Amino acid sequence: MLRNIEGDINESENRREWRNGMDGRAAALLEADERLFFRQSLSSPCINAIKSAQGIYIEDMSGKRYMDFHGNNVHQLGYGNPYVRDALLKQLSELAFSPRRYTNRAAVELAERLCRLMPGGNYKTLFTPSGASSVSVALKLARAYTGRYKVISLWNSFHGANLDTISVGGEGVFRCGAGPLMPGCEHIMPYNSYRCMFGDCGTCGLKCLDYMDYVMKCEGDVGAVLMETVRSTDVHIPPAGYYPKLKRICEENGAALILDEIPTALGRTGKMFAFDNYDVAPDILIIGKGLGGGMIPMSAVLAKAEMDVCGDTSIGHYTHEKNPLGSACAMAVIDYISMNGVLEHVNAMEAILRKALSAIKENCEIIGDVRSIGLLAGVEFVKSRSTKEKAPDLAEKVMYGCLRNGLSFKVSGGNIITLTPPLVITQGELETAMDILREAISEAAG
Repeated sequence: MLRNIEGDINESENRREWRNGMDGRAAALLEADERLFFRQSLSSPCINAIKSAQGIYIEDMSGKRYMDFHGNNVHQLGYGNPYVRDALLKQLSELAFSPRRYTNRAAVELAERLCRLMPGGNYKTLFTPSGASSVSVALKLARAYTGRYKVISLWNSFHGANLDTISVGGEGVFRCGAGPLMPGCEHIMPYNSYRCMFGDCGTCGLKCLDYMDYVMKCEGDVGAVLMETVRSTDVHIPPAGYYPKLKRICEENGAALILDEIPTALGRTGKMFAFDNYDVAPDILIIGKGLGGGMIPMSAVLAKAEMDVCGDTSIGHYTHEKNPLGSACAMAVIDYISMNGVLEHVNAMEAILRKALSAIKENCEIIGDVRSIGLLAGVEFVKSRSTKEKAPDLAEKVMYGCLRNGLSFKVSGGNIITLTPPLVITQGELETAMDILREAISEAAG
């Protein structure tokens, strides 16, 4: 059985101890959940049962509250944000569903707003009900526009759990044992500031991109490069020159640059879009998760208008394509970010988060690396900083120690705790969370 891929899956001693102390009502729900749902790595068996969520908190069956520093990145503006909720309820009373072949005011207005947010504004869009569906649309659009079907992405990347998206994705837990995958998917090594195979990322002359250029020239018919602008699962942040160089390589080789910002768009990195940190514009952008305000599943593909070449085919024929409810929520999200200075707040909180994590690392030898941008951070646990050997047991102990004291997050890659708090978190709440984390790390380190 898989163990310690993420700290909250499958069985371990820490997991059994946690469940033994669980509220009886939650335990009964977990038993029913395991009986009724298919088991799979990364999401089952479940860790707890929650009955409500508000602001930055989730609440379990016993009434215990946890600051949620995971939230699947849909909780950018907190759970149950009143402004988003009111927009949803208003739209619900007017038009709850729009069948295909018809448009509606909410969808058109959202499309206008999203396209205006893109550099130059000369973009068009298509909505889908999930991020994985949007990745599929982006791949089909790139094929149609370039006339080429090959795509390059990174090993260890994640772009969704559908068969086509695990083909372009690079995580073994999704790919292994799945059988033949989609043809034309090439992978190269990822950027990795802590364990780059060419040296320290950003000081090696970006040799990984030289290799990509080599692959593209050898293949000669690559139609797209698909990247997570910032990898959020285990938090890897490319250096400043990465995307300008990548964009030049794509242009020279006739490939479209597709950026996947499903978990990071709309303020997570301190900018509306993560690519805004790199002074580059993608040919195709994919957003989702937080777009629906934590209420309605909503995703979007934004592509340069010149790529509108699929009038005689279908690249995204979805029942909930121009969803008026999701569109209303998304417009409210954009408005709320603008009206309440959310981006400025994220940048202020980034400094506090970074300072706290740096202090924790300085005083603890089991932390190999700390990576952060905006309100996205990864803390890597190792047996020793000299060997950099992964320490999944320590990461798991830290996670359960934090859970006991009211802080929830996920563990990625076995030994990396990933912190993605709601963007509306207050300074006091963030400092409290760092105190909880510091105490759990100290306890795990012995």
